[in-house]
Amino acid sequence: MPRQITMADGRVVEVECLSCALTSGLIVPAGGVIYESGNFHIHQDVAYPITGLVIIASKRHFYCMDELTQEEQSEYIALIHKVRSEQRTRLDIEKVYYFYNEDTTHHFHLWMVPRYEWMNQFGYSVESLRPVLLHARNRMNNEENNRQVIEGISKLKKGLKGFLNNSK
Repeated sequence: MPRQITMADGRVVEVECLSCALTSGLIVPAGGVIYESGNFHIHQDVAYPITGLVIIASKRHFYCMDELTQEEQSEYIALIHKVRSEQRTRLDIEKVYYFYNEDTTHHFHLWMVPRYEWMNQFGYSVESLRPVLLHARNRMNNEENNRQVIEGISKLKKGLKGFLNNSK
């Protein structure tokens, strides 16, 4: 059943599976694809305008960590490591929350949510994530912040270009 999703850039899209729409190219995220291989698609989160908030999504439609193939397991860990390294060196992100859940309506993906100083007002644990995300969506969706998000995407693209010799 199709659902309506409001993206950070204001576009409203109707899709059955947002991850499938993104990984297939049906929907292009603001700033474009950060990295793509045969197995994975990396993009800025489309709903929350936080610089460096990256999603690593599988292209194959499945939900659970234990459904990764051997090849996907190896690439997945390498991608997490590389993205995290690029977040630190290119975007000066010191801390990241990793969020993955198996009861999502989208298929397998990992959120890599950076921790910025402005987030301290919402607390310091995983419980702070929802208020942080809502604050970003409702209060930071402006031209200046969106410019910074796109700049961050560009920096991450440069850092991941040619990684594993199979990026598109």
